[in-house]
Amino acid sequence: MTATLGSLKLTAAQKPSHITPIQQRRNKLAKRLWEQAELAKAKVEGNTFAPTKFRTVTDSSGVRKQVEVTKRVKAWWFTSENGKLSLSVRYGSKLIELGKGKWAVEVPSEKELAPTLELLKAAVLEGELDAAIEAAAAKLKEGFGR
Repeated sequence: MTATLGSLKLTAAQKPSHITPIQQRRNKLAKRLWEQAELAKAKVEGNTFAPTKFRTVTDSSGVRKQVEVTKRVKAWWFTSENGKLSLSVRYGSKLIELGKGKWAVEVPSEKELAPTLELLKAAVLEGELDAAIEAAAAKLKEGFGR
């Protein structure tokens, strides 16, 4: 072993070849919550948040190629009837029930949106919303079975 490798802490860990469906759903929702947090931070700072994605298009000569396009991110927060800022969480197009009969989080101000989204992301990664995510995923699957 060389001196360079000797300075590193080596381990026998290997990348898992299969991720459970529960973990996949958690990761998907955590990514969307991160996008919402970035959108909220940009809004508070007066900037724009425009992530990019790749889309395959066919040009006029029939050649398919990948083009980088900006991804549209819709805000999950809104002003409710009582004038307070509310934040709902979505899995795909379905709302997630955060508590018994509770579909949104009341947020005091726009500055509190990003920290609230980070808290929700931590809850998702810890598995606190697994049942709600499973229910939303089941509703989405029903729509594809027609």
